[in-house]
Amino acid sequence: MTGKLFYLMGPSGSGKDSLLRMCRQRLSGSTLMIAHRYITREPDLDGENHVALTQQEFNNRSERGLFTMEWQANGLSYGIGVEVDLWLAHGCDVLVNGSRAFIDQARKRYGLSLVPILVRVNQDMLMQRLLNRGRESMVDIEHRVLRSTRFAEKVPVGTRVVDNNGELERAFRHLADILTVEAPRRIEGMIRGA
Repeated sequence: MTGKLFYLMGPSGSGKDSLLRMCRQRLSGSTLMIAHRYITREPDLDGENHVALTQQEFNNRSERGLFTMEWQANGLSYGIGVEVDLWLAHGCDVLVNGSRAFIDQARKRYGLSLVPILVRVNQDMLMQRLLNRGRESMVDIEHRVLRSTRFAEKVPVGTRVVDNNGELERAFRHLADILTVEAPRRIEGMIRGA
């Protein structure tokens, strides 16, 4: 049996990292595997739980075919390891932190196994979250908000949407519902902390 690949996407500041953290804490015991991204960025205690690589390390892995997906964004390299394909082949469902710009390539590679999920947040909320984070210049923040707006206008067909403009708990429950509907035998009843 082949598992489902849940492809979580959304703008920086939409709350993907928080939702992934909640999934790690509260969906344990299911066959849902949550993949780490490999990124050429130093770890941030409040940010994504990723594997930090130098650009040379990233290039070395890429040349050896160790990424099933990879892309560049915001001056960084991002990759999802080939372990994801092994997990899927063993019937596990996999949740990845994907890129909106890479969705078409991901669909070509994974076909009907791919379940795209967009975390949506309104412009004002996104702007405030990015300002509070304090990582980027105002120009970079405005660019991110504009890019988010453009993508929201053309959400790919079949994409499930999680609204994260309110309480994080509500957004998590919506995400958990999507996971349960798409992979009920494997995930249902595994949500902890309810």
